Amino acid sequence: MITITGRSVFGGIARGRISYYHRDEVIINKLKVVDPEREWDKYLLAKSESIEELKCLQTQATEDIGKNDAQIFYIHQVILNDSQFERLIYDYIMTKRYNADYAVARTAQAFGRILTKMDSEYIKERQADVNDISDRLIRHIQNRSGNTFELDGMSIICADDLMPSETVTLDKSKVAAFCTSGGSTTSHTAIIARTMNIPALVGMGAPLTEEFEGRFAIVDGYSGTLYIEPDEKTVKMLEHKEDEEGRKQELLRRLKGRKNITRDGREFAVYANIGSLSDVPSAIENDCGGVGLFRSEFMYLQREDFPDEEELFYNYRRVLEDMKGKRVVIRTLDIGADKNAEYFDLDKELNPAMGFRAVRICLERQDIFKTQLRALYRASAYGNLAVLIPMIIDVDEIRRVKEIIEDVKLELIEEGKSFAENVEIGAMIETPASVMLSDLLAKEVDFFSIGTNDLEQFTLAIDRQNPHYESVVPQNHLAVLRMIKIVCDNAHSCGKKVSICGELGADLSLTEIFLDMHVDALSVAPPQILPVRKTIRSLNLSDRRQIYNNIQQALKL
Repeated sequence: MITITGRSVFGGIARGRISYYHRDEVIINKLKVVDPEREWDKYLLAKSESIEELKCLQTQATEDIGKNDAQIFYIHQVILNDSQFERLIYDYIMTKRYNADYAVARTAQAFGRILTKMDSEYIKERQADVNDISDRLIRHIQNRSGNTFELDGMSIICADDLMPSETVTLDKSKVAAFCTSGGSTTSHTAIIARTMNIPALVGMGAPLTEEFEGRFAIVDGYSGTLYIEPDEKTVKMLEHKEDEEGRKQELLRRLKGRKNITRDGREFAVYANIGSLSDVPSAIENDCGGVGLFRSEFMYLQREDFPDEEELFYNYRRVLEDMKGKRVVIRTLDIGADKNAEYFDLDKELNPAMGFRAVRICLERQDIFKTQLRALYRASAYGNLAVLIPMIIDVDEIRRVKEIIEDVKLELIEEGKSFAENVEIGAMIETPASVMLSDLLAKEVDFFSIGTNDLEQFTLAIDRQNPHYESVVPQNHLAVLRMIKIVCDNAHSCGKKVSICGELGADLSLTEIFLDMHVDALSVAPPQILPVRKTIRSLNLSDRRQIYNNIQQALKL
């Protein structure tokens, strides 16, 4: 038996024979050409053929994995039309007089070097997209047919990493799991695995090689382990684990329809964090109490221009209608930092996480902000909407936002468009400034939502994209927990409610502490809803026999 470990991106046990993804060997010669115009024409034809292929792939992917994840092929089309990308190719062909396929390969290398220097792991992973695009162009320039990869039976697909177009063209009915030597939890392989609900391991390193082709293996997506030709003891261990996990999932499913009440009778809300319409079915399936955070900026990313009011209105209305009267908190545009779109024409910043972003952009670019607010308020007539303002650091920001909202409401009244009168306005607490001003902010808003991801990085002075982040952040989160306690006390003294929508909200080791602080709601990713609810129902907050359960002890007060 051979054991290889990696990082798990989706749990579960999968069995099958290893099928190593084979790519055609591509030879690219470096040639000086006498007719660069001919090479440029070859490139333009290849580009046209590539775009047509990508449109077909986008249609196929929409059927297989949903519209949201299929957008990757739209992004590929955008990159193909990117002026900087094409300008580099043009320079290699027309100025330096190189052959078209070599020009594309060199351009892809140049883009790759730029991406690998980025701090964001997500941006680094986009190098796979650039490689995918360049391979497609080169294939058409060289008049080669597309790569075909047939699966004989249930297979564990192994590779160095998989490009988006490679994963989409696989026969999904025969894919048991993915294992890649490279990649990360934000790679396309990981996204596809989560969408398909199959185990996937990434970052397995050099030990994952083609010599294992055809061997029987089992993937343990819970521990992040690939067992190649497992022995009988390991097979039985994994069967037992699978049974245990199955029982856990069944117990969690039994929570559906039940209230989130602790053993001593206190009730708490558990909401879902979503990024698009495609996340709503999962939120409903996991019996969420509503949507605690709809990250609206994802409707602005991965496109060439601003979404118009009608598109925004349609999406917001759909979410509100689908939630059937349950509360839906939609965060206003939080663009900037690691979430940027070229058409916003924002200046490059040395530290964008602490730069011109979120409400700062909205207050300066009020045309963009008003379009979103108009769509939000029009949608409010179709459900239970609350609006959340991100990155607040000053009371005046909230007051200015409220003034803009009043202007928008007056416009809608004049146009005869209906909206709800009871839309709550909330402030996102994610900076030390907003924590220290939470007593004043509580008098201006209807609720607080604590974004622990940014609050943690700003409090501890380390970028959460930094590779040393996990080794620096204290496991007890003491400074952040104390800040959350301050916010809860200040909010409750004004009769306002507090929810937590950051990653800490799903940390089951902190659930009792949050409830003991009187946090009113937790908002987590859809798959984490039922485990959080189960933990809440197991707690007895009036039992103080174990001193470590005491909130005073936990916060060292």
